[in-house]
Amino acid sequence: MHQDLTQAAPSRRHFLSFTLGGLEYGLDFGKVQELRVLKSLERFAEGGEIVEGVAVSRGVIMPIVDMRAACCGHPVATTPTTDVIILKLSTCVMGMVVDGVTGVATLAPEQISPIPGADGSAIDYLLGLGVSQGRRLILVDIDRLMSINNGAQRQVA
Repeated sequence: MHQDLTQAAPSRRHFLSFTLGGLEYGLDFGKVQELRVLKSLERFAEGGEIVEGVAVSRGVIMPIVDMRAACCGHPVATTPTTDVIILKLSTCVMGMVVDGVTGVATLAPEQISPIPGADGSAIDYLLGLGVSQGRRLILVDIDRLMSINNGAQRQVA
């Protein structure tokens, strides 16, 4: 009859889901500042394969990292579904180019499990595997992923 309102439900987390190289990933929705279509960004510097260049969004100059090139090792053609996720990281604001944004997934702790076969040291930027409504999301700690030193050898998911 009477429910104790002081007992909170398990904290559910919100993840922005996106595709990259045929897999679906999720990152903490709290780190997302905005979503943009790649062609809508005012780019004033072009970069190499992974660093797409520098762009301006709402008056903020930021680097744009092409995660598609980082995953496959070479530049990837832009399609109408190519999106840029503008991220508010702990150290900066930056853009991340992905194949496409697929939505927002809300996951309870019991819906997140460790990555099978991962020992945690080489791929410490992975939070786990989230399962929701038949979808599997590789959950990424975006601050750790974007702070990876290119000189260090790491295993790519």
